[in-house]
Amino acid sequence: MQATQPVEDTFTGASLELKDLSMAYGDFKVVRHMSLAVAPGTTTCIIGPSGSGKSTVLRGINRLHEPASGDVLLDGKSVLTLKPDLLRMRIGMVFQHFNLFPDHTALDNVALAPWKVKGLSKHDARSIARECLAEVGLAERSEHRPHDLSGGQQQRVAIARALAMNPAVMLFDEATSALDPELVNGVLNLMADLCRRGMTMVVVTHEMGFARRVADQVVFMDEGEVVEAGPPAQMFDAPQSPRLQRFLSEVL
Repeated sequence: MQATQPVEDTFTGASLELKDLSMAYGDFKVVRHMSLAVAPGTTTCIIGPSGSGKSTVLRGINRLHEPASGDVLLDGKSVLTLKPDLLRMRIGMVFQHFNLFPDHTALDNVALAPWKVKGLSKHDARSIARECLAEVGLAERSEHRPHDLSGGQQQRVAIARALAMNPAVMLFDEATSALDPELVNGVLNLMADLCRRGMTMVVVTHEMGFARRVADQVVFMDEGEVVEAGPPAQMFDAPQSPRLQRFLSEVL
């Protein structure tokens, strides 16, 4: 079996649609009746104050937390009909904390899912992992373990790990918030490159400059609801809702 190139010059991203999505922890509704359409190959940035439900939305999209009601459609088909492992092969997720296996090299961290989940041979999985690490600029660090890598490098390994599954959509949950300030731009530039090449992305971020520069649409959430959504120029330069105006006055 020949290993296929997992990371192409351009991506064929999938469409994503949230239909009246609600998420709850016990009786507490964290996300309420959220509807959102993400066109193939576009980037949607979700912004808002802490506790507004942003990260919970991402966890609902790939069913790390099951929706209380509503639906998520991937290329028009409900993700609720898919087995979670199969769903997460199509929707990759990069977390705030890197969640790497400390006793595995960068190469083996990336190769593990193609080998164990996709069922590739170990040789082919490692071949794909090498290509993905090269893609994120870490070819020379492939045999290093996480404790020998900087925070920015660890996050790049986490991105390579998601790319190794050849996803149709990538979710990023505050992917730079745990990094030292001087390491942030490298990861943001990598994410912007994925965006330019057509990956469908949903990004929860507090990096307003990144959202303005890269997003096709920006969604502002507060208290579990979408308060306002639109193109970056409208959202940042002419916000309509007093709540968004107040939020931007505090963060910009």
